[in-house]
Amino acid sequence: MTRQLHLNAFLMGVGHHEAAWRHPRTAERDILDVNHFVEVARIAERGRLDSIFLADTLAVGPNVERNSPAVFEPLTLLSAIAGATRHVGLIATASTGYQHPFTLARAFASLDHISGGRAGWNIVTSAGFDEARNFGYDAIPVHAQRYRRAEEFVDVVLELWDSWGDGAVVLDVESATFADPQRVRTVDHVGEHFAVRGPLNSPRSPQGRPVLVQAGSSEAGKDLAARHAEVVFTAQRSIAEGRRFVADLHGRLPRYGRTPADIAILPGIVPYIADTESAALALEREFTDLISADYALRQLSAVFGVDLTGLSLDERLPNLPAESHIEGQKSRSTLVRELATAENLTVRDLLGRLGGGRGHRSIAGTPEQIADDLIAWVDAGAADGFNIMPPYLPGGLADFVDHVVPILQRRGRFRTDYEATTLHGHYGIEAPARVPASSGRRVGAPA
Repeated sequence: MTRQLHLNAFLMGVGHHEAAWRHPRTAERDILDVNHFVEVARIAERGRLDSIFLADTLAVGPNVERNSPAVFEPLTLLSAIAGATRHVGLIATASTGYQHPFTLARAFASLDHISGGRAGWNIVTSAGFDEARNFGYDAIPVHAQRYRRAEEFVDVVLELWDSWGDGAVVLDVESATFADPQRVRTVDHVGEHFAVRGPLNSPRSPQGRPVLVQAGSSEAGKDLAARHAEVVFTAQRSIAEGRRFVADLHGRLPRYGRTPADIAILPGIVPYIADTESAALALEREFTDLISADYALRQLSAVFGVDLTGLSLDERLPNLPAESHIEGQKSRSTLVRELATAENLTVRDLLGRLGGGRGHRSIAGTPEQIADDLIAWVDAGAADGFNIMPPYLPGGLADFVDHVVPILQRRGRFRTDYEATTLHGHYGIEAPARVPASSGRRVGAPA
């Protein structure tokens, strides 16, 4: 049977390329304009994409003089977008490292209500030193500790989302019954990191609960994904790497009673699209030529936790800490090191390769070539679809939607219209049944 692709639009400012705001194809002030993001979301919806996704960091970034990765808080921005769209899914990043399960559960439940069942939560643990300092820490919490906290955090959020049963909201005017207390339960969670009574003060959302998304590819990250994630964003640079990642993640699912049908794996891809391959390559070079080396070197420093700002651009990378010695971006550090080594790149060449997608794969070509590439990955079992990362916005996404998506549709590989009303439905994943809070009591019952 011909496999259908899943396509997500990963939106970042005026484009994923770090110099996008300087390129004549973008309007730099759009970074601060909510209408820009509404327009881009509508383009994604015009292409019948599964969802849009907003990343987030809790700091200004390594070099604010040159760029800052995020301006708007994602949930706030997606609430504005929800009112301007009807179908496309809305995925926001939120950290388990520096938030509380109750407030996060309430915020995402609210977005799911506001959007009519289109919300998704991208679970991150926050690996940046500047993020840690913004919350009173003098170092990044140890990797294993961050993921223990994340596991408990997600468990509490799920219990809170399930603290209201289906049909709990009655709204019977004659009997003055707002909700059935038999269907609303406390959580009474007491764990290593959190103590939460519950219930959540937001009823069960339209799709049962928001979709769970995960993007870490470390060992702990893959275990978290295998246990909880319904969608996985990942960075893989070849079909062989993609197949290994898929096999690894699928192999972890049985221990949690799950199957490959319960999860969609979407590698990131940065497409440069033009009428000819040579024109697409020239477009990619235009962006590469705008890279600020000092900004890129600070980004590279953040990946490895080592000051690399003094590197000569025409040398190779020096010996750097192994993944086992990095507490921050473990899997990304390995990806960057392997890319530099496999292709014997100078620092200058490496920065150029990372400028568009920070290690995600870039491809320059015609719409037919892009479509052929995406289909080849899915047919080889290296992906279920893709996290499209336009190098510039809105034009980069419009080119994909208007020129690549129709090819996929003509070949029977992508929907021609939305068939579901929820984000779970777009991904073809059944929303998990409600699981009653493990130790809760119905509201109003004696303690």
